Amino acid sequence: MRINSIQTDAIKINNLEVEDIKDFTYLGSIVSTSGGTDEGIKARKRKAQQAFAMLRPVWRKKALRTRTKIRIFNTNVKSVLLYGSETWRETSTSMKSVQVFVNKCLRNILGIRWPDVISNANLWKRTNQQPVEITIRTRRWNWIGHTLRKPSTNITKQALEWNPQGQRKRGRPKNTWRRVLTSDLKKIGKTWGEAKTIAQDRGRWKATVVALCSPWDEVN
Repeated sequence: MRINSIQTDAIKINNLEVEDIKDFTYLGSIVSTSGGTDEGIKARKRKAQQAFAMLRPVWRKKALRTRTKIRIFNTNVKSVLLYGSETWRETSTSMKSVQVFVNKCLRNILGIRWPDVISNANLWKRTNQQPVEITIRTRRWNWIGHTLRKPSTNITKQALEWNPQGQRKRGRPKNTWRRVLTSDLKKIGKTWGEAKTIAQDRGRWKATVVALCSPWDEVN
């Protein structure tokens, strides 16, 4: 007999059936059956766009130095955008989307309008920025090191090391968050087991994070 679908019993609490939903927001991040990263990034971009728009009078104020405006951007817009980015599933599409938004904001702050042309490298140099992908990677690995140093009874550490069992659907596997970690470590010749050991030494871990977050490709 071939089973096309699996039916599970509804979950009830105090005789009330718990609704089965596709996604929900928890602590500012979106949790969904698909992983939540794409939906979460779109939500963070909307919030960051609102924050940037509210500060439009600041960006237009000629009496403020560019350095001051960039500091305000980093603390009031970029921090909103990258909230929870430590657990984002990194894809080329998502990283490009976030970078395009940041570049657009920086050009607006500098007063660069079309058809004026400026390279990304020059834009980041003038605003003392680095590629968003590197920023997110640094935040992720700093958070992982902090979590790995927690006691084994810590729920966050248990969740980080949890390896779900089961069979995936046919087709090309998705670039999951854990696969991103494995890929990063492989590029510097490390394994997850070695990373867990290194994380216990703050000095060694700091050096490892620097290696993990160094640009691997030249910036155009």
